Amino acid sequence: MQPSDLRVAFFSGNYNYIRDGANQAQNLLVGYLLAQGVQVRVYSPTTDQPAFPPVGDLVKVPGFSFPGRADYKLGRYFPRETRADVEAFAPNLIHVSAPEFLGHGALTYARRHRIATVAALHTRFETYFRYYDIGFIEPTIQWILRRFYNRVDRVLVPTPSIVALIREQGVTTPTSIWPRGVDHDRFRPGARSLEWRRSLGIGDDEIAIGFLGRLVLEKGLDVFADVATTLRARGIPHRVLVVGEGPARDAFAERVPEAAFAGFQRGDDLGRAVASMDILFNPSVTETWGQVTSEAMASGVPVVAARATGAVDLVDDGVTGLLVHPYEAEAYADAIARIVADPALRRSMGEAGHAKAESYRWDAASQLVLDAYLDVLAERSPPTC
Repeated sequence: MQPSDLRVAFFSGNYNYIRDGANQAQNLLVGYLLAQGVQVRVYSPTTDQPAFPPVGDLVKVPGFSFPGRADYKLGRYFPRETRADVEAFAPNLIHVSAPEFLGHGALTYARRHRIATVAALHTRFETYFRYYDIGFIEPTIQWILRRFYNRVDRVLVPTPSIVALIREQGVTTPTSIWPRGVDHDRFRPGARSLEWRRSLGIGDDEIAIGFLGRLVLEKGLDVFADVATTLRARGIPHRVLVVGEGPARDAFAERVPEAAFAGFQRGDDLGRAVASMDILFNPSVTETWGQVTSEAMASGVPVVAARATGAVDLVDDGVTGLLVHPYEAEAYADAIARIVADPALRRSMGEAGHAKAESYRWDAASQLVLDAYLDVLAERSPPTC
């Protein structure tokens, strides 16, 4: 089978209505597949004002806002109009990107029609609920996720640590690694701008400890704020630089009143913002890859991150940054203070991270997904005599 023989129905929970690392990867993948001759049709909830134009043909799926998080939408199970469009498209492979209602409906449809299936694991959904005071349902969510990923022919995961995690959780489906890439023209040490820092009130000699990403609780904002408080109490010289927006912005700003908020940045402005940090602090434990971590590394910025899935595959502890046991504010403060106090260490970690990130290429990552598609279809095809 050739790539041009593939007809992929691509189901996403968020293809372009909010900008984040997962939908960036999805759009880049679809663009690559189309360039290789694959026919792709994307199904996702939409909004009237999406964050960016979609790559490829996007079919709107009726949806509703996620309870407690109006910025996220959930697609309906498998609406009649969606089913009719899929039937007309006649895919030979279905790709699902999120274990929500639409994804479950797509898998049921695929199984009934004996269509090959691939599921991509983009984030650790089971961890989200602990940030909204409903962590008691986490075991139920894990059961749902195990059932979901055990219904497909192949699971695409970004790192080996995620393979180990889902095996521990009871997922037995074969896996393929789908790593992520970095836009190296955008994320580079040369994008650093002292002038831009000054415009935010950050002095040339101040150490900017950066947060990068959507301002939502599951990104570890509470831990970040605790660490900032600890650094202040210890008298460690630093400035907090926050790049991003989100529904938790105001609450976060109250806890880090000294922070410089750069707001949402895009394109080359985002590359400039990342390179202008001195340390990236990423305490999130929900990551499967950590796009912000790889972009900071490519920009020559050392990283302090949670010793958790995603980060452990990217950060070489003591070489490109420091890994810390999750939730330990004092230990995070120790790690950051160590890098703040040692300019030579800061420089060497930045250089090592930049060198390691050189291998993160989008086209190479997307080709691995295309290879997985072809492998799955080959495994389902009867042998020829």
